Amino acid sequence: MFARTPRVLVIDDDATVAEVVGRYLVREGFSVESAGDGRSGLARALADPPDLVILDLMLPGLDGLEVCRRLRALAPVPVIMLTARGDESDRVIGLELGADDYVAKPFSAKELVARVRAVLRRAGGETGGPRLAGGSAVLSDGDLEVEVAAYQARLGGEPVALTPRELELLVFLMRHPRQAFRRQELLEEVWGYRYGDASTVTVHVRRLREKIEPDPAHPVRIATVTGVGYRWEGAASALARDTAVDRHQP
Repeated sequence: MFARTPRVLVIDDDATVAEVVGRYLVREGFSVESAGDGRSGLARALADPPDLVILDLMLPGLDGLEVCRRLRALAPVPVIMLTARGDESDRVIGLELGADDYVAKPFSAKELVARVRAVLRRAGGETGGPRLAGGSAVLSDGDLEVEVAAYQARLGGEPVALTPRELELLVFLMRHPRQAFRRQELLEEVWGYRYGDASTVTVHVRRLREKIEPDPAHPVRIATVTGVGYRWEGAASALARDTAVDRHQP
């Protein structure tokens, strides 16, 4: 994937965590730099963008959420957040700001490295792998069209700005119409995680709805299945049902 050693910037005010993470990443073949606070970490990331940032949310001065927001606005650098296990609201906000993934503390070094490799694969163009292999090259539903191999979605002929993971989730759902999936199933099928916080799926579905639904508050493409998860309905099938109901009106 990389013709050179991938560079990772660790932004964490806990020197012990930064040292352990850095040592393990170096052993796995990464080049590692570190910063102990949000302002210096952001400045370093913008001055010489690394291939990936590992970002702690609890930082002095400029907190991790603000660092993520500013970084996302100025540079397309992948971000993995480090969060306390109970900080679900911060994780959701971080994902909504554009973080690619998160790892809850305490975490295993092996898990973190696996997440780093997965995010770098997606950022480097190996985004879907077998998850997008096979099936139709072009998926369509009403005015929504997805060119799978090109990682390109269009709505009404206009490009839709989807992240690689949003597109992978969209393609998976479109390839399984009218089939309900639990959030944990989607986490495994699309993210490839056998464990993890299902709120990641919730946030990505919300962002997808904001981009492809006529009215995100009343979705017609991605339906919520109460007590289960989500199901692809599709605007075209919803329109067909509405038309059928109209025909039976007195």
